[in-house]
Amino acid sequence: MVCWKSDEKNYPINEEEIIKKYECIAPKRYTYSDVKKFTNSFKDKVGEGGYGVVYKGKLPDGCMVAVKILNKSKGNGEEFINKVASISGISHVNIVTLLGFCYERTKRALIYEFMPNGSLNKFIYDKGSPFTNYHLDNKTLFQIAVGVARGLEYLHGGYNTRILHFNIKPHNILLDEDLCPKISDFGFSKLCKTNDCVVSMADMRGTVGYIVPEVFSVSFCGVSHKSDVYNYGKLILKMVGGRKNFDCGLSHVTEAYFPHWIYKKLEQGKNSTTFEEIIEEEEEDTIKKMIIVSLWCIQTNPSDRPSIDKVIEMLEGTLQSLQFPPKPFLDSPTRSPQDS
Repeated sequence: MVCWKSDEKNYPINEEEIIKKYECIAPKRYTYSDVKKFTNSFKDKVGEGGYGVVYKGKLPDGCMVAVKILNKSKGNGEEFINKVASISGISHVNIVTLLGFCYERTKRALIYEFMPNGSLNKFIYDKGSPFTNYHLDNKTLFQIAVGVARGLEYLHGGYNTRILHFNIKPHNILLDEDLCPKISDFGFSKLCKTNDCVVSMADMRGTVGYIVPEVFSVSFCGVSHKSDVYNYGKLILKMVGGRKNFDCGLSHVTEAYFPHWIYKKLEQGKNSTTFEEIIEEEEEDTIKKMIIVSLWCIQTNPSDRPSIDKVIEMLEGTLQSLQFPPKPFLDSPTRSPQDS
């Protein structure tokens, strides 16, 4: 991993010089004119996020691509070019491949392989989506859960530097033609050189419902790879919770966290209902394992959460080998932990 930094006298950075420095490892560079041609003048919009709009496109060789036009192009481009060089070195079946980029001062774009089945979000709970009738069976859900975990395992330790994603959620998990999951959108990601890296909480951002407890509490020194584990746990709970109309007192499952339903049933049942009995309502061991593992992942204290390596071990192990997790501090869909 190579990062180009401006000197201590803050001389202006020559972006072209930086790009040339990365030439041997960076993906192909395209002009903004090329990008317009690929996307037929941005005709087919397929997604939108905090960092930009995504359009469907086609390269001259016929390869279908997703072109993300970045809408935040402040600064001298150093961070953007560093991130392009970092992401371009990623090669894993569960991480979307960066094929190229565009950099013309304020006009910047990332060009990724196109995922025909879109995001996992559409398969879980988007009632207005054409994918609603496409049923993901339990086996497929489990395979997606393991695939996402393996992608995170690679980012956290299998690459030449640790990459913390910080935005694992259904919208950022893309599915190829075989429903193989691929982690996408590295807009919030941070690079770390050591395995025990902790990132300052200053300027930390995230998606409502996925912001980790350590952002709100002074008890923790910062965010780390365990923050990705927390978001992974939320992701799996969304996957499982989206399979049924759980009586959470809310009309839309996306607004109700599955763990609230579980612990509400425990409280209603008092001593007559156990966690084991609720889990036994699930038909398959794979889904039971997903629920147990995800509840471990969303523990309030980062040190109580398993590493992503341990998550994979738990998912691929036996149900009988898993211990039931304690009740975590559960953030409400309508308020932050600071309001509790």
